[in-house]
Amino acid sequence: MVGFVNAHTHLYSGLVPLGMPPPALAPASFIEILERVWWRLDRALDHDTLRAAARLYVAEALLNGTSTLADHHESPQCIEGSLDVVADACAELGARAVVCYGATERNGGEREARRGLAECRRFILSNRRLLVRGMVGLHASFTVSDDTIRQAGDLCRDLGTALHVHVAEDVADVDDARRRGYRGPVERLHELGALVPGSILAHGVHADLEAVQLAADAGCWFVQNPRSNAHNRVGYPKHLAVTTHVALGTDGFPADMLAELDGLREEGRRAGEDETALEGRLSAGHRLAEVIFGPGASDAAAGSTRPPSLDVGGRRVVAHGQLLTADIATIREDARANADRLWTRMREL
Repeated sequence: MVGFVNAHTHLYSGLVPLGMPPPALAPASFIEILERVWWRLDRALDHDTLRAAARLYVAEALLNGTSTLADHHESPQCIEGSLDVVADACAELGARAVVCYGATERNGGEREARRGLAECRRFILSNRRLLVRGMVGLHASFTVSDDTIRQAGDLCRDLGTALHVHVAEDVADVDDARRRGYRGPVERLHELGALVPGSILAHGVHADLEAVQLAADAGCWFVQNPRSNAHNRVGYPKHLAVTTHVALGTDGFPADMLAELDGLREEGRRAGEDETALEGRLSAGHRLAEVIFGPGASDAAAGSTRPPSLDVGGRRVVAHGQLLTADIATIREDARANADRLWTRMREL
């Protein structure tokens, strides 16, 4: 067995299962879900609550046999240094990870986007952690200007890395790109020089066949997130079937990849997908990991228990269902304390 790969997630959501308060008004659309839930959560984060969330998420991921995480991070009130907080949690507990800051203009305009891209640059140039890499991030094209997308593509080439971005998760992203004069968000990234080989395009629910093929020809990867897509009622990415460059992610749901695979099978059956083709999306994460980390990026998992024993980069991190790199009870206690602070901050927004 090998450790699982979660090809798109959000470690900052680690405290969500600990009682995140519902919005005062129930969201009626995907954009309202973002505005009333997730964008309030990320604005409420500080470094302490982020650290607690990341440590809990990573610990639970390892206990579920998930050794590699592709994290997409946002914390608008504490941008600078935030990637070190996330990366330190991964390095401490023993997870393999690639991190980025999802630059956006939705709170503070272009200045906010510049700060997000600068955090990506700073981290990539300063990071010395053996099992952690950095990428350039954008939240989604509908929250940034053309100039920010161009700068993100230039930064990727300057640093020799790729882009991690939400693409066509909801039809609103497609509609926004068309209002700006593009055929869709994938085409917008392409025309602005940001469809960099090795990039991670999360979701792709509303990407049509031509857009999926364009991204595949450019050497990019899509990541399907079936539980999140079903929960947000955004649809099913039926056109991803034209490429084998599709991995499986959780989009902030717990990094239990077998549960995500079950969700993929269920949603795939409803959409009339060939289940044999779907099975390969879990293992495709290992091919993506080798693109990011190089050959030999698979980690050893063993045992009949769930969670299994797990070695990451030659380091034993889980043995017979027990986390070895930290005290899980302490991590959970710290998470509960910080969750209470985070919910208070969210209510005040």
